[in-house]
Amino acid sequence: MTKIISIVNQKGGVAKTTTTANLGAALASQGFQVLLLDLDSQCNLTQSLVGDLQPSQKCIASAIQRETSLDNLLLKTKTPGLFLVPAGEEMTGLDLELVGKTARERVLDRVLSRSKLESFDFILIDTAPYISLVTVNSLTASDYYLVPTTAEYLPLRGIERLTRSINEVREILNSRLSLLGVLLTQYDTRKSITAQIEGALKEELGELLFQTRIRINTRFSSAPINQETIFQYEGTKEGEAKGTDDYNSLAAEVLSRLGYSIKEAANG
Repeated sequence: MTKIISIVNQKGGVAKTTTTANLGAALASQGFQVLLLDLDSQCNLTQSLVGDLQPSQKCIASAIQRETSLDNLLLKTKTPGLFLVPAGEEMTGLDLELVGKTARERVLDRVLSRSKLESFDFILIDTAPYISLVTVNSLTASDYYLVPTTAEYLPLRGIERLTRSINEVREILNSRLSLLGVLLTQYDTRKSITAQIEGALKEELGELLFQTRIRINTRFSSAPINQETIFQYEGTKEGEAKGTDDYNSLAAEVLSRLGYSIKEAANG
């Protein structure tokens, strides 16, 4: 059964899009079929993986507005097994359009149910850096959510607010929604605050804090220029491929938490 995971945080700049793209690529490299949905009006995931859309290419907003299938919107990426439903200009104002719809929090759920997505093992959803009605739709349609965060004070406080918002979604709209884990990104041991925030998160979250740390790495900002994931970009570079190693480690943790094995992936 397809697992749907929202990548969420109310704070921007915490590597949500980077995590969506590269976790997806890591899972695809293990033999899984992965679909990414870009639900952020900034369209960063789309720009990172396929660049500018052709004028004739519809985006996910059109399917949500009309409550139609996603089947004709899927785009291939440069990673085998990794597909994208893109975002475009139509995303602007989508929240307002949803307000007037019946059961407005469940529109994406209805769109997904009308789409033939059974061949995908995972659907990863990149969301906006705030809890919008579109983000609530993502959480209502998801089985799990994953929270990337930096080791800084304000993002730490933001997780507390995010947790309250998500608890409301769970109580009212989607009782199956579970926290898959919190991920430390842009991890830099040279900063004294890093150890303090990491310790606070460990104390609060316990095993829900991923053991993987996504280390600070300038290649994450360079890879999207050529619509590449970190796997492709670091594959052409000499030296340590630490971004590739970090997201492979995260994928292994995700698979373990979901009860998968590498053998299952290799066998499809």
